[in-house]
Amino acid sequence: MADTKPYRIQSITDIHRLMGLSKPHHPLIGIIDVSGLKNGSGINAVIFDLYVVSLKRGCDKLLYGQQKYDFDEGLMAFMSPGQILRGEEGGIPPNLEGWMLFIHPDFLWGTSLAQKIKKYEYFDYSVNEALFLSDKEENLINDIVENIKNEYHANIDKFSQDIIISHLETLLNYAERFYGRQFITRKITNHQILDRLEKLLSDYFNNDDLVTKGLPTVQYISDNLNVSPSYLRSLLKTLTGQSTQQYIHDKLIEKAKEKLSTTDLSVGEIAYELGFEHLQSFSKLFRSKVKESPLEFRARFN
Repeated sequence: MADTKPYRIQSITDIHRLMGLSKPHHPLIGIIDVSGLKNGSGINAVIFDLYVVSLKRGCDKLLYGQQKYDFDEGLMAFMSPGQILRGEEGGIPPNLEGWMLFIHPDFLWGTSLAQKIKKYEYFDYSVNEALFLSDKEENLINDIVENIKNEYHANIDKFSQDIIISHLETLLNYAERFYGRQFITRKITNHQILDRLEKLLSDYFNNDDLVTKGLPTVQYISDNLNVSPSYLRSLLKTLTGQSTQQYIHDKLIEKAKEKLSTTDLSVGEIAYELGFEHLQSFSKLFRSKVKESPLEFRARFN
């Protein structure tokens, strides 16, 4: 029977020990071939104190989050330290191919990636927001990983870390580019998210939620759309040029304009109905978006 308590992995050695592999070639970075791996440990969930980058292919159906994907292309996923990885439905597929790259945070210490790795928002995406690769993209990523593997299999010297870091940074930059491509090319899925976002904000602004709950938060929006805040922010930036907070504010200002131009409510009453505790906060936001005060805007309709 599988253990439901997450198993914590703190080092590359822990991974090799758990999977029954020989000792790692490097104490702080490792690449494991997932082909032929068997989950005989009874462990169904693990917490990594490591950065994890993985590429898988070879499943007719694979469960990510609560969704099943049919795919023939490579599927790339990213995890930052502290995240939980749960076993796939039905165990490890027999025809699964690919690799998992593990990076201990100590390996990045004192390098260009120590702080820069935090700018790659996809490390905070949910597992069901993985990156789908074309054959060409997959081959490029695999070549970079092969270079990393060759370097850490070679004799470690004073150049090893800098060379591996350089390859890692190239890999992460390509992943960022490919995510940008995915936001654009997977139009149906992404525009469904935008449609749901529009409806969610419209429903929120058209009932008493603004008065009782205040402005919707980014976390509230993400939870109701079943996407991570980081993924939603990146998606909106690519498709609309706005952050989630900017998008919420723009919809709020549209509602404010409607009330200012079609009702006799005072500016203070409108601010209250839109969830603002202070009139000054509403007026400041309105002016920053419209370049005139609420009263100046209303005067154009009188």
